[in-house]
Amino acid sequence: MKKLAILLVGILMSVTGVKASVADADSAYMADDFLTAAALYQEAIDSLGPSPERYYNLGNAYYRAGLNGMAIVSYERALRLDPSNADAKDNLEFVNSKITDRTAASSSLFSSATDKIAGTVHPNVWAWIAIGCFVLALVGVCVYFLTDAVILRKIGFFGGGLLLILAIIGNVLAWRGTRAAVGSNSAVVVSPSVILSTTPRQPKDRSEEALLLHEGTKLEILDSIPGTGKDRMWYDVKVDNAHRAWISSDAVEII
Repeated sequence: MKKLAILLVGILMSVTGVKASVADADSAYMADDFLTAAALYQEAIDSLGPSPERYYNLGNAYYRAGLNGMAIVSYERALRLDPSNADAKDNLEFVNSKITDRTAASSSLFSSATDKIAGTVHPNVWAWIAIGCFVLALVGVCVYFLTDAVILRKIGFFGGGLLLILAIIGNVLAWRGTRAAVGSNSAVVVSPSVILSTTPRQPKDRSEEALLLHEGTKLEILDSIPGTGKDRMWYDVKVDNAHRAWISSDAVEII
């Protein structure tokens, strides 16, 4: 009984501490102490767990502190948890309009369009839509085989076929949305500027310099290898369809 009481008190103190950190973060934000607010919002995320609202507030604090790269990361994380978060979408679009680099698309038009549609709602919503369409397709099949009325048989046949196609599309969108939500192959440049290298090390001369990127640029991570010295890891990244190079892990934040 005593152990249970101690556990309950510990949980209560933990929750109270988190609430206090959130309140302190809000106070720091209102006082224009944005770096402190960002640190406290991150503390709340670490203690209580991630949520769209906490990442949204964290993104706002980072943006007001002038850290556009981390702001973009935070908004992207908020949208992974809740793709329908309109405030996070609007702020992400606004901050993206402020970054220096304008890179071309890194995927095909079809893939980009599919990912954009998949990201409009949570992957679970697409999964339930797919299940519902599949069940209704089975109903259509039953109507086709179990009724004698011509009009009902046509409705069952064509309606069931259409619903089956929609079920397949729903599954594809659920898969694409899940892959985007849990994947760790996207990163954002968080250094003010960084020179990418043609080899997994700091460029020794101009011949090893690939391109210059600035804070906020989004990258696709293709591979990684351990670094040496101060560089923890080196990432083989795809900037767009025309540019691929190596970047130190210290210059980016994985979404």
